[in-house]
Amino acid sequence: MSPNRPARQAKVGMTVTHRRYVPYSHAHYAGNLVDGAYSLAAFGDVATELCIRTDGDEGLFASYSDVQFRAPVRAGDCIEIEATVVRVGSRSREMSFEVRVIARGNPVGGGSAADLLDDPVIATTARGVVVVPAPT
Repeated sequence: MSPNRPARQAKVGMTVTHRRYVPYSHAHYAGNLVDGAYSLAAFGDVATELCIRTDGDEGLFASYSDVQFRAPVRAGDCIEIEATVVRVGSRSREMSFEVRVIARGNPVGGGSAADLLDDPVIATTARGVVVVPAPT
């Protein structure tokens, strides 16, 4: 941890949100679908930032539970990935995760057309546990 910026205490309810565009190079299946591992990798990214903010360390994933693929994620989507701390142990941090599609490519409107969705589509949810080093 930087000597100029001490880590904050991990607290239930702390949240980190990332947004990203899903490139067409990541399409894996027909219909420009990306695989479910794409969401899990995104969960790892937001969990890493959350651990850095709370503990000054990237942490390590220990487990996922209750992974639900609720709607497709497609190339051309803009997604929002959120992690929220739901339990704090001495070295563990349990988090809930959600991927939401907030914009989607619209090929009917032209090759580069896209629509901002009025209501985000919840694509993937999960819970996970990360561990951080013991305080020194």
